[in-house]
Amino acid sequence: MSEFDLDLRNAEAQLDDVEDGDAEVVLGILDGSTDPDEWVRAIGAGKILVLNVEGDLNRLAAGFAREIRDAGGTLMRFRGFLVVTPPGVGIDTDRLA
Repeated sequence: MSEFDLDLRNAEAQLDDVEDGDAEVVLGILDGSTDPDEWVRAIGAGKILVLNVEGDLNRLAAGFAREIRDAGGTLMRFRGFLVVTPPGVGIDTDRLA
């Protein structure tokens, strides 16, 4: 697969279709220092997480990944980031193929 650049500067512009107008993209670091419940609450509030993974992703996401998936959210690793979306917000990967 060839390399792609992720342009996070325009990520919030893609949220114009959200009806309530409260959508937010939260940039953070996934290193184990944040309580997993905080990530679950953010997704529950409709926020999109873009987390820089610093360490073993499976271990670091173990405290919240299943709960978010079970609630209908999506998790996807892209390069060194974990992108997490709430239910109803998909991740379009068509341009990666």
